[in-house]
Amino acid sequence: MADWDAGGYARFRDLRLRPALDLLARVPDLPGGDIVDLGCGAGAVAPALSTRWPARAIIGVDTSSAMLDGARATGLYTRLAQVDIADWQPDTPPALVFSNAALNWLPDHARLMPRLAAMLAPDGVLAVQMPRQGAAPSHALLADTARALDLPLPAEWPVAEATTYARWLAPFGAVDAWETVYVQRLPADGGGAHPVRRFTETTAMRPFVPGLDDAARAAFVAAYDAALARAYLAEADGSALMPFRRVFAVLHRAGATVP
Repeated sequence: MADWDAGGYARFRDLRLRPALDLLARVPDLPGGDIVDLGCGAGAVAPALSTRWPARAIIGVDTSSAMLDGARATGLYTRLAQVDIADWQPDTPPALVFSNAALNWLPDHARLMPRLAAMLAPDGVLAVQMPRQGAAPSHALLADTARALDLPLPAEWPVAEATTYARWLAPFGAVDAWETVYVQRLPADGGGAHPVRRFTETTAMRPFVPGLDDAARAAFVAAYDAALARAYLAEADGSALMPFRRVFAVLHRAGATVP
């Protein structure tokens, strides 16, 4: 896929930041060590992390050079690393691995979550938030549209229920896991795009359109917009209400115990 559209992603900055702040509010006191913003994007969470832990080194990790340019511009990271977060390894055990809406792009969470937990310093914390929106029209209609147009489907890595993450992480310490549905009001788009498409086009829609020529992409977008218009009816002001489910897990690792 092409690199992330950092500007387009930032269009809904407040809606995307709110779950991160809700996650951060549940992080307990930390032991000594670095803070890792895993899948840091353009650094939206950096101000909150640096405000809560002003004396800590904050390390941002992301695969996207465009996003890392934005993270660098905040001036709040001690170090930035452009690396596939699936392969990332810390130099020293971190006090906190914080990941907001990033691990949903990776497969095999049954292996991934314990691997991240094992990296933590004793009494360290793993805090994760991921969209769990695959069954909702916003995401399911992407696959339906691709099938209708006889386009290939991208790989799918579903996010599990909160109870599943609680079970995977329980051997490492105390786990707080939950799910929240945010009812997002998305503003009308002056260009005629469905508001929900504006929200998904820089995230969930990305794997469906790489390699399409202009005509094929236009056909995909038109069909997806039409399907969204039936699933998410316009409000009086042209906005749309989009329920969005997210799953959260906070692990407080128990001492130096290794399962």
